[in-house]
Amino acid sequence: MMDKLGVAVIGTGFWGRNHARVFKELPMTELVAVCDIDYERANTVARQFGVKAYTSPGKMLRRKDIEAVSICTWSTSLAKEALRALKAGKHVLVEKPMAANSKCAEALLKCSESNGLLLTVGFLMRFIPGIQYIKEAFMEKRFGEIVCATAKRVSQWPERIGDVGVVKDLAIHDIDMMRYLFNENPVAVYAKAGSLRHSKFEDYAHIMLTFDGNKNAFIEANWLTPYKTRTLVITSSEAIIKLDYITQELSIERAKESVQPRIPWQEPLKLELEHFVNCVLGKAKPLITGWDGLMAIKIAEAALKSSKTGKLIKIRD
Repeated sequence: MMDKLGVAVIGTGFWGRNHARVFKELPMTELVAVCDIDYERANTVARQFGVKAYTSPGKMLRRKDIEAVSICTWSTSLAKEALRALKAGKHVLVEKPMAANSKCAEALLKCSESNGLLLTVGFLMRFIPGIQYIKEAFMEKRFGEIVCATAKRVSQWPERIGDVGVVKDLAIHDIDMMRYLFNENPVAVYAKAGSLRHSKFEDYAHIMLTFDGNKNAFIEANWLTPYKTRTLVITSSEAIIKLDYITQELSIERAKESVQPRIPWQEPLKLELEHFVNCVLGKAKPLITGWDGLMAIKIAEAALKSSKTGKLIKIRD
């Protein structure tokens, strides 16, 4: 039998529990331990998957049989725990937004590079099969050139949120997606954000990203809409492409036909963690790097600055 990669999860809330489940299911990984500041929560997940529970990340990370770690804590503690894991010599997948601010994200990037460790960020949308289909189609020029893309990511206020606003929690997914699909960084950002029901953070945002060649992307995100919507619409020189992130249904409208490619539904998280493991094992090149995470945060910060000042904010590479 081939050796399995020893993995652990820090943060055993809803999403961390899913990471633990997938690591337990993957044939190339051995889930060794889980950690959470809440012992009862950590112990519940540990018993479910037959591993050891910890409340001290430092103590858990001293284990030599742990080679890679998923960080699934609150946004404001993601960078601290990821940095701790990197300094302990572990490869890291840190959930979005990677860090509460770009300064902390830069520290993670420097630490991973200086220690020769893999650092990737949990931008799950990239692993949806329909997105991979769209990306490949544009790389092969089957739909011409992207002219405009519009994303809608709206839903009710999630109780788990309490440390960042809707831009860094929700819209950051689409900021990353626009960079990925346009295959470049935006040159400028203009945004409007505010709070209707939640005084601590913005709960709605409208963001426009401008790319070279007068191409644009529009992002709508909020915690106000009574039902969950996750959609992407791309207008290209030869087609209109629509994707529902939730159902994974894809439609393509062209001048003479409209088609719905039959792409089997797959769990994005399983694809993401499988890819992470293959990258650690040297079998794949990372689809998402720490640099991608840093740029997404910088653009999110530019959007918040634009909303505050009412001005267009230019983006520097």
